[in-house]
Amino acid sequence: MANTNPFSMSTMFNALPELRFAPAREIINEEPPAMDLRWMFNFMTRSEDVPRFKELISVLDTRTLMWMASSLTSDSNYFMVIARNQYGSKSIQRLMGMSDDVDVFFFEAIMRLFLYVMTDKYASYVAIKGMRVFQQDKRELMYEHILQNALYLARDQHGCIALNEIITDLDDPYYRNQLLDIVANNALLLSNDAYGNFVVQHVLKLRDFRCTRNIADNLCGHCVELSFKKYGSYIVERLLEVGDSVMELVVMDLLACKREMLMRLARSEYGNFVVYNALDLTKDILTADLFYGLVRKLMPYRHLLRRSPGSKIAAILDSMPVPN
Repeated sequence: MANTNPFSMSTMFNALPELRFAPAREIINEEPPAMDLRWMFNFMTRSEDVPRFKELISVLDTRTLMWMASSLTSDSNYFMVIARNQYGSKSIQRLMGMSDDVDVFFFEAIMRLFLYVMTDKYASYVAIKGMRVFQQDKRELMYEHILQNALYLARDQHGCIALNEIITDLDDPYYRNQLLDIVANNALLLSNDAYGNFVVQHVLKLRDFRCTRNIADNLCGHCVELSFKKYGSYIVERLLEVGDSVMELVVMDLLACKREMLMRLARSEYGNFVVYNALDLTKDILTADLFYGLVRKLMPYRHLLRRSPGSKIAAILDSMPVPN
């Protein structure tokens, strides 16, 4: 099948000789330095030139840095072919944060190509760097784009990684809470997605109780279903580990399912970890009712659990008398 991605490496590299660049901004009135664009591409994208590039830009004046930024970003293809390269991405990031006048070029390029940038393995780090070094007004515009596209990014192979980085970095309370709410309110959709589940797991690691409780509420009634799946079981286990009311919600989900379903879950490849942790974490006297509720449902099947992935569950059941 033909490659339809306009920013594929092969398509863009072949197009380099044909690129035509828009005039530099009017503020750059003097003749730009004599740097060939193909030379600049090679210089920025080769691993052996990374130290030299860092040294070069450290001695350039603002006018020259602005010319470089303008040349890099005036054509979307040229910008993307460098940003999508591992070393090209790092080179662009080195230019960012040196001057607000330079940053404006990169900001405009990122916003123009937002989803292309955010869903690329290496280009996404250019956007992440921008959210760390750009002025507040530019960062807020980028945050708005993140909120609008959060679910799309969360379900993309590289977008989910970029989104997790942004969630970790976000220190603006308004945008942080907005983004966490999007994840929590769509927890079921994301938990069932191959990439979205990583975002839910990441948010749970932040230990933001309000968000964690919202995730638990939105997954209520679905914990058994999720526990049969590899990554879904990780999410349910993390909710159990939170303790208190969040743990109770999960255990109540387990208790609400039919006895045969709970037995199947306890014997399954991933669900056995969920059931074992539920038993282990409810042994405390304050949650004894939940613990014995699970024991009563599982005890008739302990002989089946001994020769299955649920052998650790059987060990717990064998260690105690059958409750009345």
